[in-house]
Amino acid sequence: MTDAPQIDVDVPASGPGCAECDAAGGWWVHLRRCAACGHVGCCDTSPAQHATAHFKETGHRLIQSYEPGEDWFWDYEAQDYYNGPELAAPTGHPEGQSVPGPAERVPANWQDLIH
Repeated sequence: MTDAPQIDVDVPASGPGCAECDAAGGWWVHLRRCAACGHVGCCDTSPAQHATAHFKETGHRLIQSYEPGEDWFWDYEAQDYYNGPELAAPTGHPEGQSVPGPAERVPANWQDLIH
């Protein structure tokens, strides 16, 4: 690793779903939260892979799972897990939100569309 990663434990998540997918009417498989700015993006299994795109655009290298009950971090630069601190609430999407989600936008053939 080069520089210490940027983490802001006080910034809240950007919302309950992938910011870009929500704006475009898309859907996701799992969600990831940027530890630096709170941006919520979709995982690399999802069609649009917005969490990785956010890293490539901003250099914010640490994400945390935004799935309820999961607290692991991933460091894009090191390509390894990272032992990060507790981030500001909420630490996951709403419990009732479907996976994949949101339910009303997930196509019937979603399994054919994932990476």
